Amino acid sequence: MSGLVIWITGLPGSGKSTLADGIKECFPDFVVLRMDEFRKIATPEPAYTETERDIVYRSIVYTAMVLSKLGHDAIIDATGNRNKWRDLARQLIPNFMEIYLKCPLDVCVERELSRGLTRGAPKDIYAKGKAGWPVPGLQVPYEEPLSPELLINIDNTPAGEAIVKACDFIKNRQK
Repeated sequence: MSGLVIWITGLPGSGKSTLADGIKECFPDFVVLRMDEFRKIATPEPAYTETERDIVYRSIVYTAMVLSKLGHDAIIDATGNRNKWRDLARQLIPNFMEIYLKCPLDVCVERELSRGLTRGAPKDIYAKGKAGWPVPGLQVPYEEPLSPELLINIDNTPAGEAIVKACDFIKNRQK
């Protein structure tokens, strides 16, 4: 798999970090690039403007591209609400795949309310969105991937099953 980059995309609360962790368990050599952790360094006081999002997403794509060129496998764990950022990764990274966790907004809101450990994700993101913060799926559009390599309807797929599905897909891709 040398240099494979997987972008796990979906609305906040769709299960991206859970899936990234599961893939990492199947393939321990993967480097996980979490946007929530990345953002704390790049924008410690984020405004979530379109310009800021563009810079941060382009930066994480660049980081993944460099890791890929060095032969490392990486996972981008990030909403990536615009197709242009995921398309940029696809253009720059020869061994790239996209996993889309499709989940209705109301299910994501419920999950976000009930989750404990957030792996660095901001707490109460949908409550903040209702108060006017620019949250993908609410005030900021989420552009669904046009042709992801793997689409998982996560609202009716248990997390363990989604992990098995993703790991099997990756194993079959190596053949």
